[in-house]
Amino acid sequence: MAEKAKTKRNIVFVHPDLGIGGAERLVIDAAVGLQNAGHKVTILTSYRDTNHCFEEARDGTLDVRVRGDTLCPPTLFGRLAILCAILRQLHLVLITALFSSELAQLAPDVIFVDQLSICIPFFRVLYPKAKVQFYGHYPDRLLAQEGKNVGERLLKWFYRVPFDALEGWSTGCADSVVVNSKFTRAVFKRTFRSMRIRELKVVYPCVDTDQKQKEKPSNEPLWPDRKVLLSINRFERKKNLDLAINAYAGLSPEERSQSLLVIAGGYDPRSNENAAYHKELQHLADFLKIPHSTFRGTDFTPTALPKETSILFLLSIPNPLKTSLLHTSSLLIYTPTNEHFGIVPIEAMLARLPVLATNTGGPLETIYDG
Repeated sequence: MAEKAKTKRNIVFVHPDLGIGGAERLVIDAAVGLQNAGHKVTILTSYRDTNHCFEEARDGTLDVRVRGDTLCPPTLFGRLAILCAILRQLHLVLITALFSSELAQLAPDVIFVDQLSICIPFFRVLYPKAKVQFYGHYPDRLLAQEGKNVGERLLKWFYRVPFDALEGWSTGCADSVVVNSKFTRAVFKRTFRSMRIRELKVVYPCVDTDQKQKEKPSNEPLWPDRKVLLSINRFERKKNLDLAINAYAGLSPEERSQSLLVIAGGYDPRSNENAAYHKELQHLADFLKIPHSTFRGTDFTPTALPKETSILFLLSIPNPLKTSLLHTSSLLIYTPTNEHFGIVPIEAMLARLPVLATNTGGPLETIYDG
């Protein structure tokens, strides 16, 4: 339980897309923790789908306000995502700080910004009373995936040049910058010149230990006759989920008949990559001749699983199902390479679930061999 703060402050969080992911989980947990400590907390976001967000963001626990989502779509024909994200965040700034008195009425002492930094210099000018803190998950320029050929990579490089410059400049405008791991701190200092002489503190993401006591999840296995190998990640190529499928294919037919690989995680219907990568994983399973099934997490019950299924894809699982899987599986398989931090292994450890991860990135700071 959070200790009550001696000085109550007004804190505004600014997050571009309040979906389901590690960054969103951090924002929600930080906001709830500060609110429980007695601070007044408000979250400003450019997008929230009440069917695709964490419970605290839709059940009234937090004051979540969607602003800046009416002029520019998230993408243009499935492309130009970073340009659209910047325009949407600028719209959020203008509509709350310039064209209305909303930000002034919130009277923030601190504005907490993460993922997208373009709003920072504008908040510094339009509301100079507040301290602006930027939380760095990873430099956006390094998250941009390369094209499939030299021409596409070159085109993408030219497209990214002005946005990369804006990212470096606007990040440096924050009063303070914190990051999610020592690994990310090293990457920030290599990537941004302005960060090389600044102190970047590491603030690790947390898990809700109180929730474990409140939920008291059952340890009864969902499938008593099978060992569950669990992977929880968004359906994105950088999460390297095909590694789990290829490794599972290395088991003997007898071993597979006694086990079940569950690949669960965030799936956004608006994301072309989520849909495309899910199909790629299905095709990989078909190529390896491994029977698979797909369910929406909100519609799934363990008894609905076809008996012949060896790989189960669960799209956007609700928190109770996620908790149940963590407490009843035999192993968590964490496949990303150079993951910035990795909150899922921490959630698994809270559930006393062993973790198998790649020996790269942030997990090296939280997982010990043996």
